[in-house]
Amino acid sequence: MKARLLTTVALSAAVSILVSSCSDDGSPAADGGERKAALIIAQGGLGDESYNDLAYAGFQKALKENNLSGSPIESKDVAAQGEQVLRRAADSGFGLVVDLEFSHGEVLPTVAADYPDVNWALVNVEVPGENVLSILFQEQEGSYLAGALAAMMTTVTGNPKINPDKKIGVIGGTKSVGIDKFIAGYIQGAKDVDPSVQVLVSYSNTFGDPTAGKRLAESMYQQGADIIYHVAGGTGAGVIQAAQATNHYAIGVDTDQDKLAPGYVLTSMLKRTDLAVERAVEAFAKGTFKGGQTMKLGLADGGVGLSDFTYTKKDVPADVMSRIDELKSKISSGELKVWDVVSQGYPTWFKS
Repeated sequence: MKARLLTTVALSAAVSILVSSCSDDGSPAADGGERKAALIIAQGGLGDESYNDLAYAGFQKALKENNLSGSPIESKDVAAQGEQVLRRAADSGFGLVVDLEFSHGEVLPTVAADYPDVNWALVNVEVPGENVLSILFQEQEGSYLAGALAAMMTTVTGNPKINPDKKIGVIGGTKSVGIDKFIAGYIQGAKDVDPSVQVLVSYSNTFGDPTAGKRLAESMYQQGADIIYHVAGGTGAGVIQAAQATNHYAIGVDTDQDKLAPGYVLTSMLKRTDLAVERAVEAFAKGTFKGGQTMKLGLADGGVGLSDFTYTKKDVPADVMSRIDELKSKISSGELKVWDVVSQGYPTWFKS
């Protein structure tokens, strides 16, 4: 986890939030009133080498480039303490609050209405509010490519990481529409290229427990899966550890995780939370921030996609790579539609 200057802001006897305040030069931030921005860190916390860390990197970059002060905010239980976290952020003089925690979608509209002078941005959930910008990623599109890749790779011969079974897996952090959006896309991609491929699905019910991720992944590998996609934040570090320990493949998520176990992370499904946060902070700094809107980022926008296969390019046959490029083009052009469980509900073929 990156070193941070921590101060404690008391909410009540039962609740506290850790706030790291820094300006663009790394010094403690001066009270800039509406010039201050906050980033509410989601479950799993900073140090997850995934969703939160990538978003925080974008936040830091945007603060520096736009000469703003700002603070990441962490809570001991960001989901259960949601309303208190949001109200404390608003009461602390932040002019912009970017929220990474999807479970806050239920309470944010009420809180935002009580603080009309604060600009709010919520990632992963679309909510109403004249001062709320909703940011949605088309994670199903990037996950489709990951599933198609896994389904084609699981039949490649001559690779010691691949077994004869046509089985792949996916491990989600929680059973929720936000996570199942990834999983459904992954399953659809796999089944579209090979209907006979079996996709094993499991949930860790946590985003911050690598041990649990490793245990679930080892079980899947023992069942015959040779490639496992994780959508579990910090828990996914354990999935990657299991891939390396058992000589199989993992597929990372959110940020480029290929370097965490070179040669064992087949690819990563990139979700550019850094880009989304940068755009929200920049708009706030320039006075062009507009609530009541939804920003959507998909393959065509560069918001999602696969990493560059830095350590595994030699393992992926040319015809497989060509097919992935073809599918990416079809999705980007709108020719190929990928199921979105958030807007369309669950398809009949989704089982978990």
